[in-house]
Amino acid sequence: MAGYEVCVCYLTRVRPDGRREVLLGRKRTGLGLGKIVGPGGKVEPGESPIEAIVREVREETGIHVAADALRQVGRLEYGFPFREGWSQNSTVFVGEQWQGEPVASDELQPTWFSVDAVPFDEMWDDAKYWLPAVLAGDGVHAWFTFAADNQTVAESSLPLA
Repeated sequence: MAGYEVCVCYLTRVRPDGRREVLLGRKRTGLGLGKIVGPGGKVEPGESPIEAIVREVREETGIHVAADALRQVGRLEYGFPFREGWSQNSTVFVGEQWQGEPVASDELQPTWFSVDAVPFDEMWDDAKYWLPAVLAGDGVHAWFTFAADNQTVAESSLPLA
């Protein structure tokens, strides 16, 4: 699918009680305003996806993560036939090591969520189809086409049930 290049990162931690958490945040501006998302954004000209995600995580959450502390786990293609300018290709990263604590930015209000209580109903519709597998340690390579409402997945390379 045609579209611009973006990247997203899911940082996870294990609490002292053994519960695993993932860092997500509520979008405060731009595409997806109000939705819960992983830190990330556009890959700038001359940047690799890994360089972009290190920058985006720092800008959006204040967390410093080293490129070699992240694992690339997938690639997602998003088609918005009723809003072509939103079509994008996303490189997905995960990480368990970083420095700092998350702080709010103009872009994102970061919050830790229990991995078993991710608020999928407040996220982009596609996340429920692939993010649980990524958080369980699997990779993902998939495409999604959104319906006329630009909110609901109409078609995907993954089962939609």
